[in-house]
Amino acid sequence: MDFALNTINQFLADLLLPFMRISGMFGAMIGISAKTIPPPVRALFTFVLTLMIMPVIDPVPVKDLVNVGTFVLVVQQLIIGIAIGFISTMVLNTFVLAGQVVAMQTGLGFASIVDPVNGINVPAVGQFYLILATLLFWAFDGHLTMIRMIVASLDAFPVASGWWTPDQLRSIAEWGAWMFVSALTISLAPIVSLLIINLAFGVMTKAAPQLNIFTIGFSIAQITGLIIILVNLSNFTDHFEMQWERAQLLMCNLLRVCT
Repeated sequence: MDFALNTINQFLADLLLPFMRISGMFGAMIGISAKTIPPPVRALFTFVLTLMIMPVIDPVPVKDLVNVGTFVLVVQQLIIGIAIGFISTMVLNTFVLAGQVVAMQTGLGFASIVDPVNGINVPAVGQFYLILATLLFWAFDGHLTMIRMIVASLDAFPVASGWWTPDQLRSIAEWGAWMFVSALTISLAPIVSLLIINLAFGVMTKAAPQLNIFTIGFSIAQITGLIIILVNLSNFTDHFEMQWERAQLLMCNLLRVCT
């Protein structure tokens, strides 16, 4: 069978540009971007998904693959995918940051383990929150939601149809600020509880210095911190759901798939 050069170029363009957008998202999103997943497996999954959606999306308006304009489009699609995956990662980092704050306040920050996702040492409480948030992400079908959004974006926000406005780019940067606000909200109850306990220790030490409260205060603060973490687990799902809904709304606005 003979194929025209234009047909081959069109096929490669229809494969390459959606592949870059999807691979960018998989390279930064929750779970799939973990260091425990080999890059070839991630690339194969991206390639198979791209082949599945190629028949249902419009042809990419690219006639020549070897030029500066096509290179710019490739970089744009990669940035779009990475930005969407970055937003989902920030949802997870919100709870990691909250766990680190709680660990520092309760004295549990000395217990640290290696985070398999990022490959760095984090407090055990932060890793515990990370595991819970990851499990909730899979339980809420977050991975399927993101795949549906990135596929729908190829119709709603096709390749070479424009770029993000400055306000949309600013909203991605501001998402990092919301991560700190949400983390502070999650850890506010443990912080206030430990502050009251430490204040009580200070009053007792001032009233009766011979008791030497601070010799046992560290152990009491750790035990109390564990109890407070256990009590606050009942609100963990609500916090994750609210943060995930905000992330979905931002991703939908960026990909222009909101109805």
